[in-house]
Amino acid sequence: MIWVILVALGVPLWLCALGILTLVVQNRRLRNRYGDIPVSVRGPGSKRWRRGHAIWVSDVFAWRGSPAAWDEDLLQVSDVTLRDADPDERKQLRRLGEHPAIATLALPGGESLEVAAGSEQGVALLGPFVATQRVAPARG
Repeated sequence: MIWVILVALGVPLWLCALGILTLVVQNRRLRNRYGDIPVSVRGPGSKRWRRGHAIWVSDVFAWRGSPAAWDEDLLQVSDVTLRDADPDERKQLRRLGEHPAIATLALPGGESLEVAAGSEQGVALLGPFVATQRVAPARG
């Protein structure tokens, strides 16, 4: 349907294909950067996990949603707590492996954000807070 509208407006299809190709190449470049962490992010009050890729820059957690970068955020973090996912969360996080790690990022405004990654990426979720790590037991 969208293709018919674009053709009717006189937009060449090769231009649309070039835009889609650019988007795909930029997402692949994100996945290959140094320090990249494949994550799922759940915001305050949300029940839904959103997939994406993240990176730590000092005490700033930067993440970008996949595959088309509709969501992205730069968050200054004041503290991180790492824990194992409970059985209900494991069902929702099936793409991250059998034993995903969940980090609760405390933001300066009093809010928090939950970020999940595969067990091999658990320590990477701590970022600059790896020296002050506090491990919380799994819920449930």
